[in-house]
Amino acid sequence: MNKVVSGADEAVKDIPSGATLLLGGFGLCGIPENCIAALVRSGVDNLTCISNNAGVDDFGIGLMLQKRQVKKMISSYVGENAEFERQMLTGELEVELVPQGTLATRCMASGYGMPAVYVLAGYGTEVAEGKEVRNFDGKNYILEHAFKSDFAIVKAWKGDTMGNLIFKETARNFNPMMAMAGKITIAEVEELVEPGELDPNYVHVPGIYVNRIFQGTDYEKRIEQLTVRKKA
Repeated sequence: MNKVVSGADEAVKDIPSGATLLLGGFGLCGIPENCIAALVRSGVDNLTCISNNAGVDDFGIGLMLQKRQVKKMISSYVGENAEFERQMLTGELEVELVPQGTLATRCMASGYGMPAVYVLAGYGTEVAEGKEVRNFDGKNYILEHAFKSDFAIVKAWKGDTMGNLIFKETARNFNPMMAMAGKITIAEVEELVEPGELDPNYVHVPGIYVNRIFQGTDYEKRIEQLTVRKKA
């Protein structure tokens, strides 16, 4: 199977309006910049986006929010995006906030083929409302369902044409578990190499999970919050 596509536009061309997407990254670190830009160009809308956060106003998923392409966000943290806040408060955007560990665990459950998992986080809070609760060894757990997504879109440091992926440092974040969870997984990489060029000991996502891969361009790698020490 040839997994290599020419670029972001080809990779996302069959993503329809109304699709559910898993988007890797944490803050602005390790986000699939090229694919997000291609989705903006494509004009698809009514999307459900599952991501740790919603980017910032002029970058990442924030660009899709500006174009009103997102119907629902399922996220852990959304505090850096004023447009997100505005849409949420006016009722334009449906929002489901999920504890960060639960978000990761629901992704992993999808990748492992598990329909649901029991978690401690959220019991006794609004997160648990309407969910099944069971007691194990004296502790109450809530039932959380694995995510069902049409596509997962991730960004890696290096990949080969068979889809094996390596992530660099903190850009690894949510990307591996989301790559495993997608029904169709699209990976953009900074460097695309031939099979055998990646050390198998350092592969984070085996190619079996990846359906499409391409070498991205012009990565900005923005810093979300720059904090520096004051001069003496």
